[in-house]
Amino acid sequence: MAELKLRSKDPDSLRRIIQSALSERLQGVTAGIKRTEERLLEFENKYQLSTEDFISRFNNDEFSHNFDFDEWIGESRMLTHLQQTQESIEEIDFVD
Repeated sequence: MAELKLRSKDPDSLRRIIQSALSERLQGVTAGIKRTEERLLEFENKYQLSTEDFISRFNNDEFSHNFDFDEWIGESRMLTHLQQTQESIEEIDFVD
C-alpha cells in the first residue's frame, strides 16, 4: 500500500479540500457506472445476450463486425475502468 504525505499550514483545511475532491470524483464515477450499466443493458436487451456472453462469442469470431458491437465492447471496457477507479477511491484512507 502506498502512502502519500502532504504538508500544509492548515492541515485540516487541506484534508477537507482533498476529501471534497475525492467525494466529487467518486460521485462522478458512480454516475458514470450507472450510465454505462444502462447502456450495456440496452445492448443486452436488443441482442438478447449478456455482455459476458457477447464478449466471449465476439472473441470467438461468432459475429460479423458492426458499429453496435464496437460500442458494446467500448462500454464494457469503460465499466471495468470506472469500477476500478471507484474501488481505488473507496480504498483511500486518511491517517494522522
